[in-house]
Amino acid sequence: MNTSPSAPAPSPVAAAGAAASPPAPAPVSLTPLFVRIKLSLLRNGLRGSSKRKAAYFGALAFALVAAFFVTLGLALLRGNEHASAVVVLLAAVLALGWTFMPLFFPTGDETLDPSRLVMLPLRPRPLVRALLVSSLVGVGPLFTLCLAVGSAIALAHGAAGTVAAVVAVPLLLLGCVALARAVATANVRLLTSRKGRDLALLSGLVIAVGAQVANLAGQRLFQSGGLERLEPAEEIVRWLPPASAIGMVDSASRGAYGTAAAQLAVTLAALALLLRFWERTLTQLMVTPDGSTIAAAKPGKQRGANAAGGTGTRFLLPDDGRTGAVVRRTLRYIVRDPKTKAAWVSALVVGVIVPAANALQGAGSVYLVCFASGMLGVQMYNQFGQDGSAFWMVAQTISSTRDAYTELRARALALGLITVPYTALVAAVTAALVGDWPGFAGALGLALALLGSMLCTGALTSARFPYSIPTDGAFKNVAPGQGALAWMGIFGGLFASALISAPLIALAIYLHVADQHSLTWILLPLGVAWGTLATWSGLRLAAPAVARRLPEILLAVSRG
Repeated sequence: MNTSPSAPAPSPVAAAGAAASPPAPAPVSLTPLFVRIKLSLLRNGLRGSSKRKAAYFGALAFALVAAFFVTLGLALLRGNEHASAVVVLLAAVLALGWTFMPLFFPTGDETLDPSRLVMLPLRPRPLVRALLVSSLVGVGPLFTLCLAVGSAIALAHGAAGTVAAVVAVPLLLLGCVALARAVATANVRLLTSRKGRDLALLSGLVIAVGAQVANLAGQRLFQSGGLERLEPAEEIVRWLPPASAIGMVDSASRGAYGTAAAQLAVTLAALALLLRFWERTLTQLMVTPDGSTIAAAKPGKQRGANAAGGTGTRFLLPDDGRTGAVVRRTLRYIVRDPKTKAAWVSALVVGVIVPAANALQGAGSVYLVCFASGMLGVQMYNQFGQDGSAFWMVAQTISSTRDAYTELRARALALGLITVPYTALVAAVTAALVGDWPGFAGALGLALALLGSMLCTGALTSARFPYSIPTDGAFKNVAPGQGALAWMGIFGGLFASALISAPLIALAIYLHVADQHSLTWILLPLGVAWGTLATWSGLRLAAPAVARRLPEILLAVSRG
């Protein structure tokens, strides 16, 4: 008999439990999940506000109409001997815009910040794939797709060109979106820190100055040679991804199949390297702790308590009271808040560059000072959004229309302390460069009238169309779902400002047409009076709306 011990038989309870245990759940695919999240963010951002819906769908309609006409214009270039130069360079400019615009201009895309995902157990490669596909949802990718299709239509000829166009369109779109994502991921830690947001100010200025340089280069191009002067630049850019995808279409259409294959290889290799770079930076972001805010202040280090509104400048500001407090608070925002500082410095720099550069090019006018006043007048828009969630403290002090009027008047006064002297300075510089001192008074008066009109419409849009400015990302200046509302408010205010200033603009035109240049000085006192009256009227009209809509404003500006 075999007496060796044997393994005990499993109990009936354990056997039943093993048989009833459910199978392991199948892994969830990240790509469809992230697409649904992106759609949910867009949908939830439009809930609860009919104005926000109207603004979003209005902006969507405008983008679609613009895309239609741009695509049609590109398609009409088909058969033009310089079509490749225009289309390839346009693709390069489009890629450049995708690279930098999401960092320094309003986007309202919360999914652009991958640091929100660091606590989730996600692998980098599936995450890159999911983020790339979800990034294709939106107005920007749709507009880019239309431009890519129009570019392909302009260059595709024959069967080979058509096949190359079918491949090039998605490659250009993916390259642009991947550029935006990779650059944002590589800079997210820098841009979300205080010092990084200050450095972003310099980058924004570089972009603004570069835009003006490109504008002047374009003017000189069309004045001195036409589109054929673009061809040397196009010969280089057609090999730079992702514009090389469009260059491939042109090469295949001309029968240069070897060149087209090389350009396709360059495009695919660049896209693969870009995705690899994005994956590596995403991995580093997910596993590296954020030490940007750990450093403590050194003992005995003095903060700049008198940076704005301190004892050194107290004699320039109003007396103590609500007006003085609001003026000092507004000036401190300009000095200390990185986003407010970036907006102001960019407006100040670009406001003087445009008139001065045009004057140096020989195409300037002293009336270009109106551009400077317009750049500064925009700072009046969304006055309450810069307060963010702290606006509830301001809201506690507003219990009547008079309180709202005093608050708005003080904010407008703080802007006037900077904008009025700056406008006069730019007018003087422009008049000196142009050599038109007789037109100085008239141009300054017209600029001040426009500035007053924008302070008027800025107060009204701040009351009617407030939006939140998020604090957790330097490249996000509008909360998700409010981007269209912000742009519609700004452009609507600019249009209304032009209408308010129309009588003085008409008078200036009449004096020049009638050759009454000696009487243009009358525009200065009229402009001062007109701008002051417009500002006062706007503040009076906006104050009741602020007092009445205070809870709605508080909710709108606290979303970030």
